[in-house]
Amino acid sequence: MFDGYIALKKECPACALDYAMFDAGDGPMVFGILIVGAIVCGLALWVEFTFQPPLWVHAALWLPLICLLTAIFLRLSKSALLVLQFKHKAGEGRLKEEEKP
Repeated sequence: MFDGYIALKKECPACALDYAMFDAGDGPMVFGILIVGAIVCGLALWVEFTFQPPLWVHAALWLPLICLLTAIFLRLSKSALLVLQFKHKAGEGRLKEEEKP
């Protein structure tokens, strides 16, 4: 499905499905930010109230975790949204031939 990290291939190598009809837009990024933000904020608050470490410990813990989780969730959420588009036959809105002005 992917040609590189998040770039789509032109078509499916197994069934020759054209991937040009799929467009996830900014959706994967939004879902990734919300999910990663909730996870990291919850963990950061738990660590702060339980251990009360200095600020540099928070930076050492959470910055790499944010980068790693964002990289993982971006690809997962993009593939999930593309699968949902295919399943529900979602696409760009188009006027029918008789409705065009």
